[in-house]
Amino acid sequence: MESFLLVFQFLLQILLCGFLCSISSVKDTITATDFLRDGKTIASSDGSFEMGFFSPASFMNNWYVGIWYKHDVPDKSVVWVANRAIPLNNTSGVVLKIIDPGQLALVTADNRITWSTNMSRPLAVKNPIAQLLNSGNLIVRDANDTEPENFLWQSFDYPTDTLLPGMKLGKNFVNGQEFYLSSWKNEYDPASGDYTFHCDPTGYPQDVIRKSKVKVFSSGTWNGLRWSGVPGLTKNPVYTFTLDFDERKAFYSYALLDSSVISKLTLNSKGMLQRWTWDDKRKEWHVYLASPADTCDNYGTCGAYGSCNIILSPVCSCLDKFVPKHPRNWAKTNWSGGCVRRTPLNCQNGDGFLKYSGIKLPDTQYSWFDVSMTLQECKRACLKNCSCVAYSNLDIRNGGSGCLLWYGDLIDIRELPGGQDIYIRMATSELGSRKKTKLLVLSLSLFIGVAVVGLTIGLYTWTKKNKRKLNLKDDDLDLPLFALSTITKATSNFSAENKLGEGGFGSVYKGILEGGQEIAIKRLSKSSSQGVNEFKNEVICIAKLQHRNLVKLIGCCVGGEEKMLVYEFMPNRSLDFFIFDEKKSTILNWPKRFNIINGIARGLLYLHQDSRLRIIHRDLKASNILLDTDMNPKISDFGIARTVIGNETSANTHHVVGTHGYMSPEYVVDGVFSIKSDVFSFGVLVLEIISGRRNRGFSHGSRNINLLGHAWRLYKEGRTLELIDVHLIDSFYFSELLRLIHVALLCVQQRPEDRPVMSAVVMILANDAVLPQAKEPGFFTGSKFTDSDYSSTKYTTNEVTITQLDPR
Repeated sequence: MESFLLVFQFLLQILLCGFLCSISSVKDTITATDFLRDGKTIASSDGSFEMGFFSPASFMNNWYVGIWYKHDVPDKSVVWVANRAIPLNNTSGVVLKIIDPGQLALVTADNRITWSTNMSRPLAVKNPIAQLLNSGNLIVRDANDTEPENFLWQSFDYPTDTLLPGMKLGKNFVNGQEFYLSSWKNEYDPASGDYTFHCDPTGYPQDVIRKSKVKVFSSGTWNGLRWSGVPGLTKNPVYTFTLDFDERKAFYSYALLDSSVISKLTLNSKGMLQRWTWDDKRKEWHVYLASPADTCDNYGTCGAYGSCNIILSPVCSCLDKFVPKHPRNWAKTNWSGGCVRRTPLNCQNGDGFLKYSGIKLPDTQYSWFDVSMTLQECKRACLKNCSCVAYSNLDIRNGGSGCLLWYGDLIDIRELPGGQDIYIRMATSELGSRKKTKLLVLSLSLFIGVAVVGLTIGLYTWTKKNKRKLNLKDDDLDLPLFALSTITKATSNFSAENKLGEGGFGSVYKGILEGGQEIAIKRLSKSSSQGVNEFKNEVICIAKLQHRNLVKLIGCCVGGEEKMLVYEFMPNRSLDFFIFDEKKSTILNWPKRFNIINGIARGLLYLHQDSRLRIIHRDLKASNILLDTDMNPKISDFGIARTVIGNETSANTHHVVGTHGYMSPEYVVDGVFSIKSDVFSFGVLVLEIISGRRNRGFSHGSRNINLLGHAWRLYKEGRTLELIDVHLIDSFYFSELLRLIHVALLCVQQRPEDRPVMSAVVMILANDAVLPQAKEPGFFTGSKFTDSDYSSTKYTTNEVTITQLDPR
């Protein structure tokens, strides 16, 4: 027994020695005699990064040499690509090796060099090697010289789409070299795409994303702690951010304070900048910060002197003392013209400055700065120069220091929590006594408040007394009224040729006014018992709403027994006209369908959160999505919509209304509706847009399930691609399509609390954040519910909405 233990101990020592030796001999170098071939890799000594040959897609025969995180296998989160512009058709005989004079090169079987480090002034070294460092940096150096300043070449100086800790963005003013990220063309092609990300030192440094040469995002100025336009980039125990800026260089970089954190910053093919962290427990990446994050992050959304506020609707407004440059365009939400001063400057007679607080400072491309000046010195410097339009502190630390001056129009301003102060040049007449102005505003506000309260009480009393007498003519609809003769003439006396369609409300006609304006007229059916209520409900809900993804109500017509609503005309009719038609569906490629989905989402977000009323549509479906000339979607038909008060998001009813196939389970069964009911309908609509098939009436073989059930089964079985409309198969947007199906399944989950709100959906559509697993959707099979389950429910088996309104 003792001899057996000795033998066992001996064998264990041999195995342990072999294991330790294998760890200590991890290959991290390439030399003139030790090459890197396909099927082989090198790895950093700590095992963080790996380098080798890879192909981004199994269905493509393009091969590259790249570096990726070793722990993230098999997904290969590639952080750097050598031959990104010159793919290999095959890797037979191809090697990566050191060649004279000390360069790293990709050499084919016939001895052609397809890529090399191509150093402008290679140094003669005795023993050059390439080494993959623990930082993910691939370097070329002398085997006996480990000093970073003596590296012959390093991949960190030639980034692709990923910024790792320790890398830098910016410019070396001495030799003119710039370091920036460039996106992949798409997820299968690492060649340089349309988007680049720079630390732009023109004027005072700022981070910018460009599409080709056009600026699409700006981070705002560096304020000593972070970029002013990225409030999420705050001081924390994990990261430290640095701007190294002097007359020789301007470099932005970040470092990890916690070595256990794995993080990267990427620029994707759609121009989205994303900061990721690795979740080692779940073995997946998470996005915790992304830019652009919303509409206000899009560069120059509101034009010069326009201010963007994402919580307002519309999001753009002119700064105080400024007015729209082109009022008509501004009213149409075309804000690109920006704003101008209400009173022009008069530098010779003296100007002053007005303080604006809580904003992201404007683009600094045309700016000047001094790190030592005080704010008062900064003000005097700006006042002396008639071309100077604004000034601010350069650094916000310790109460503020330094001077930043702007020349030219101020662009890319937005309101932000914790934003900074800026002082903008104004005509002296606009400054006045601010105390008097505040007192006047306070007095007027008090007077108006008392008047409104009095009028409200009087109106309530009058309404209560006259409730039974109230009819449609008595309501102040606050809309332009069209004469019946005008509408009759515009529609050629409601001719059959001008009829566009028919629904539960009545018929819809196309009309042309005398000025040539095309309109759509919704004519209340005289036989519709609920028509008057529906008519009034639609006016109340939509008359004062303005959003690019809501159909615009132009006016109404009330004459005799005729009651009509007049809308802007949508030349491409409704969405169902295209997606459910075999021939017409070919017109809608995936980019157009994605734009439609995104527009519907933004329209719903406006109704649920940003509008003056919180509105639940209750009848969102393909036939109620109208399309304009450019195929932009407009949500229509607010006849059965409901408003909720204040922060309420739900209500209930004894009379369920809507279109079967789009209604949520809790609404159909219990009469409970909420903003999550609309989210459910949105999810159904997304699945219909992607699949080209209706939820209602869909069947799959012997399974008695609807489209939601079919999508769920495919999702669980990993066969989601089978759901996609055949006309989208050649679109090369598979990952985006799969992601949208996932989003749709999140929206149609059985429990309302599991569904995302529309603000989250809009954010998901704009980002590539990791999504949670979807739970079983709230779909009904024919065998799951009996007719008795619907005994108190009114619904339709077609696309006509049956309505029964509750009194408000």
